[in-house]
Amino acid sequence: MQETPINFEEAFKIADQVIFAKTGKHITDIEMMIFRGAWQDKTYEEIAENTEYAANYLHRMVGKDFWQRLSDSLGEKVSKKNFKTALERHWKATLNNSQTGGESLLKTEGWVTPETLKGPILDCSEGSVPLDSRFYVHRPPIEARCQVAIAQPGALIRIKAPQQMGKTSLLDRILEVARTANYHTVTLSFDLADSTVFADLRTFLQWFCASVGQLSGLPNQLSNYWDDIFGCNNNCTVYFEEYILSQLATPLVLALDKVDVVFEHPEIASDFCRLLRAWYDIARRSDRRGDIWKQLRLIVVHSTEVYSALDINHSPLANVGSVFPLPEFTALQVQDLAQRYGLNWDTEGEVRQLMSAIGGHPYLIRKSLDFLCRQPMTLDQFSQIAATEAGPFSDHLRQHLWNLQHHPELAAAFRDVVMANKPVKIPSERAFKLYSMGLIQLHDNNVTPRFELYRQYFSVRLAVN
Repeated sequence: MQETPINFEEAFKIADQVIFAKTGKHITDIEMMIFRGAWQDKTYEEIAENTEYAANYLHRMVGKDFWQRLSDSLGEKVSKKNFKTALERHWKATLNNSQTGGESLLKTEGWVTPETLKGPILDCSEGSVPLDSRFYVHRPPIEARCQVAIAQPGALIRIKAPQQMGKTSLLDRILEVARTANYHTVTLSFDLADSTVFADLRTFLQWFCASVGQLSGLPNQLSNYWDDIFGCNNNCTVYFEEYILSQLATPLVLALDKVDVVFEHPEIASDFCRLLRAWYDIARRSDRRGDIWKQLRLIVVHSTEVYSALDINHSPLANVGSVFPLPEFTALQVQDLAQRYGLNWDTEGEVRQLMSAIGGHPYLIRKSLDFLCRQPMTLDQFSQIAATEAGPFSDHLRQHLWNLQHHPELAAAFRDVVMANKPVKIPSERAFKLYSMGLIQLHDNNVTPRFELYRQYFSVRLAVN
């Protein structure tokens, strides 16, 4: 009988089991992210896309340690290049032993048999949720409205929210619908732009034009369309209008991810936002030019944390296109997701207890459920470590702390909020920026910490000595 090649779920389960048998610790979320990316033959640069991690960190720090642990657990040298073969070889040996009635290697080495591969195979809770994942939570009517909007000629969709609210996961699903409609789709993440790209507007827009063209399968023709006397925004417009859009037989859905990276360069961001506004306005026209620009549908995705460094009176892309802020999960959605994770929460009490600490924040909810699956404990025990450095949210909390430390006036305002036992009033500009960072809730003219988790963590970290 011909043996079926090992699949991802079986391979991951084996890797997790042998590492646990050797070390007493399961594969972590970030290690799973590397494992999944390596399984898909991605480079570390590709794995790092849509995450908060640098490729070099994943490669030199996390990846190096992970492959060494897997090598020690399997008893042979394993790397990113050969781990599939190693795991498949051990898997086949296990199958042969079980079929011949021999003593299973799994029993002696802490492995599990194919029959014991039960329970949910967990996604990595870092980064976007894969398209085929059963852990994606639909948030109606957001998905349906985005699908309707992207079908409109000349559409411009803006997806904005604090980090880790599910922006890229939603974007992936909008693009999948667009591909199903036979639209040409291109995703450009500004995380890919290094510091040289932001030297000046000319360099940035030439990189932008060349990148979109390259991702569309078109050779670089900037020398034929760029004339400095006409200005950068006009040159970029001509390049799209006369070259990129004219070469495509179907509408182009251009997704611009991590646009907040551009906002960190105010002089470039100002002109770039005016450019996107101009394209949107041209598409509203009823002439030949308008017909050309109706073929372009823009999706602009950005985190709102960047507002902490911006003038709130000059908000980027204000009043342009259709805006889709992302809501938190509801209690019913959390209950459903807990069941998908295999947690036996038969009452609403567990959901209420979890949400009393972290609300319906998508990343924090997924992180919690993932943690509780891998490290079984009661919710009371979980609550004791949630706001500590040993808890599952430490990276998330430290990122917020880092942002606050770089804006002392916001740190001081937020300290007043977390130290108070009732809603307090703070200056409106600071309230707007803290809200945009996802740290507070608004109650008319007063504010409170967004989550009890934040109150517990930041009341200690921001306390005045």
